[in-house]
Amino acid sequence: MVKLALFRDLPPNCVSTEQIECTSIPNVNKDNTTTTHLYKRRWVMVFLFSSYSLCNAFQWIQYGIINNIFMKFYNVDSFAIDWMSMIYMLTYIPFIWPVSWLLDKKGLRLIALMATAINCLGTWIKVASVKQNLFWVTMLGQFAGSLSQVFILGMPSRLASVWFGSEEVSTACSIGVFGNQLGIAIGFLVPPILVPNVDNIDDLAYHISIMFYITAGMATVIFILVVFVFQEKPEIPPTLAQVQARSTPPEEYSYMASILRLLRNLPFMLLVISYGLNVGCFYAVSTLLNRMIIEHYPGEEVNAGRIGLTIVIAGMVGSLICGIWLDKTKTYKQTTLAVYLMSFVGMVVYAFTLNLDYLWVVFVTSGALGFFMTGYLPLGFEFAVELTFPEGEGTSSGLLNCSAQIFGIIFTIGQGKIIDHFGTFAGNIFLCVFLLIGTIMTGRVCPPAPEQLYS
Repeated sequence: MVKLALFRDLPPNCVSTEQIECTSIPNVNKDNTTTTHLYKRRWVMVFLFSSYSLCNAFQWIQYGIINNIFMKFYNVDSFAIDWMSMIYMLTYIPFIWPVSWLLDKKGLRLIALMATAINCLGTWIKVASVKQNLFWVTMLGQFAGSLSQVFILGMPSRLASVWFGSEEVSTACSIGVFGNQLGIAIGFLVPPILVPNVDNIDDLAYHISIMFYITAGMATVIFILVVFVFQEKPEIPPTLAQVQARSTPPEEYSYMASILRLLRNLPFMLLVISYGLNVGCFYAVSTLLNRMIIEHYPGEEVNAGRIGLTIVIAGMVGSLICGIWLDKTKTYKQTTLAVYLMSFVGMVVYAFTLNLDYLWVVFVTSGALGFFMTGYLPLGFEFAVELTFPEGEGTSSGLLNCSAQIFGIIFTIGQGKIIDHFGTFAGNIFLCVFLLIGTIMTGRVCPPAPEQLYS
């Protein structure tokens, strides 16, 4: 996903200071030279990755954005449909560490094959679930998609460093992440169009099956392409760093020891909690968006999807602007705190304007909310790197993402229950309270001097 993850899962070490482009370097024998080379095929690799990331991210929100329609078809309550989104969050927590280990040990191709195979299997399971008594089957298909997501989210930075030159790594990472974000955007936009809210159950089953068949067809084509096209690495490395990486035996790295050191880093742990609060709120808003819009604007399922699309697009712009600003100013804490505060303000404005009966106002406030909440994601990762040096960025980003998934589940369940009993305003104020707490916690983060870290 992501979601949102997601950006919610891009490791912040996309650009390494050691990835120095070169034309040749001395080899071990000093008689020849080992050249570096950039293959045109690298663009095929990253666009192929982007494609299956898009296909998977689309499925994260395809149930939630037409929550009321799936409730009617499967004759289940809203909480059951909410789990179709939350399963992506829940699956990530236990599986991220073994999948990260597998990526380090076995490489890109195996991870890509497993990701696309599991994703493809999940889509065909959903095709077989279009009967009113087969909700458990469609949940099984969604679980397969959520498991595939774990294999996808750790790949962008590794793919970029293995295939791309030092000046292209950031671009390659961006393309990889863009596919995920575009998938979420399409997941908001397309399901309300393909599956209209009709009363006849047979017609509804037909529309749902069309959506599932399209998704399965895309997933199958992408899986076949990965089998025949996706390569582990180029024959000649793209950078000096990759030449050195291939010739140097990998060092033993203890994830557990690194995690224990990070858990003793108080500023980082404050960031972990505050990051989880912010991103968890974003997941809850995304998952429950259809319910909130339909309560105040009945029959506006398509516009609910468009509002979700607005949130994602505004968030992509926010992430880009915040990332550029941070690169230029290096004001990690100040920028992170300012964007966090604006996320809180945006949530307050959204809460107080949702029921004004002006749909265009909801578009504006949702866009502002997406701009700041998603813009916070790269800031959180970069701030984490600043707080945890010299620990590996993969470990710190994994802890941030686990926090986001945990709070995402808690907030989605909590806000959903509050909406059921007290309405959308109370549910949104519930999130505002935690965003305020997160803002205060971010303000309390005091980066220690480098010589004080891990002393």
